[in-house]
Amino acid sequence: MPSNLTRRSLIRTSGLMLGAGFLPASAVTAEKPPQNLIHLNLNENAFGPSPNVASAIEREFVRLSRYADAASAQAFAEQIAAYERVPVEQVVLGEILGALGLYLGSQKGPGGEFVYSTPGYLALIDAASRVGGIGVPVPLDAQYANDLAALAAKVSAETRAVYLINPHNPTGTLSDNVAFKRFLREVSQQAPVIVDEAYLEYTADFEARSAVSLVREGANVLVFRTFDKIHGLAGLPIGYTLAPQPLADALHKQGLGDAESLGRLNIAAASAALADINHVRQVRSIVADERAKWVAVLDEMKLPHTDTQASFIFFDAGRPQAQLAAALRTEGVEIGRTFPPYTNWARVTIGQPEENHIVQQQIRKILTSHEDSHQR
Repeated sequence: MPSNLTRRSLIRTSGLMLGAGFLPASAVTAEKPPQNLIHLNLNENAFGPSPNVASAIEREFVRLSRYADAASAQAFAEQIAAYERVPVEQVVLGEILGALGLYLGSQKGPGGEFVYSTPGYLALIDAASRVGGIGVPVPLDAQYANDLAALAAKVSAETRAVYLINPHNPTGTLSDNVAFKRFLREVSQQAPVIVDEAYLEYTADFEARSAVSLVREGANVLVFRTFDKIHGLAGLPIGYTLAPQPLADALHKQGLGDAESLGRLNIAAASAALADINHVRQVRSIVADERAKWVAVLDEMKLPHTDTQASFIFFDAGRPQAQLAAALRTEGVEIGRTFPPYTNWARVTIGQPEENHIVQQQIRKILTSHEDSHQR
């Protein structure tokens, strides 16, 4: 296991310390975390960003009185373009899912349909609905994954876009790669397909699975990535979308990706994080190890679970999720919300090893106590 992921201060300029959300790579430590600080609810990276992020922020710190400049945003876009092997004109900077939903929902007037898997992350769908877009939810398949055939069947002349998450959130399931790429090629001929790959970099073969290959082919496919997850920058949120040239041009004309809307520190931190491939590999490896331990515990407890490939696990607690969440909250642990119709299923973010062990023991105690009370 990598040994160089150590938690340390980032900024010492003028004696100011940035908050814990900005801390660099956090190591697996022997210290028992305070129970009231175990947050396994938002799929944050428990191991923090690359240590290089600290230096990048420190360099920019003296310029915080200035807005981010176009040159730094352009340099960052060019860095992403080189990393993804696409023309820089197809890179739209920012966490733009909501803005993208507003844009697509308002084009051609209200009433356009947005096909998506449910339950799921709905920032884009919710935004589109605010300007007259109509959500068309499609239930997951028997493996709790995107039901590609059912999704394709819902696409019509009224469809403005199809929105998919791969691996899916909250289930962590991956779509079969061959079937998924075939789906993208076929459906994108009818409507743009937006693929949210927020968690794909947690998979060992993410480059082969990424829909970016379709963007390079010129398909009507968009790929969204965020630095909030494996790169550990939830405290400085920033992402990017790779889009077909005409749509990227239109989004740029709407002001999306402008430097001033991104923030100087966000750009600097994300640029440093993207460059540190080794740190990403280390986080991926540790999360995979911890995910396997979670699966072993769930199997031992005979709790059904999905085949998650993301940074969280999703399992059937055998009781309402709200009850389990409330019981864990009294122990100082926050887990994910309920995702109807899977009201007995719980999503738990994979934390540091000691955090995971504590929460696993608490879940075991809570569910055993629940079982005993029903047997009396």
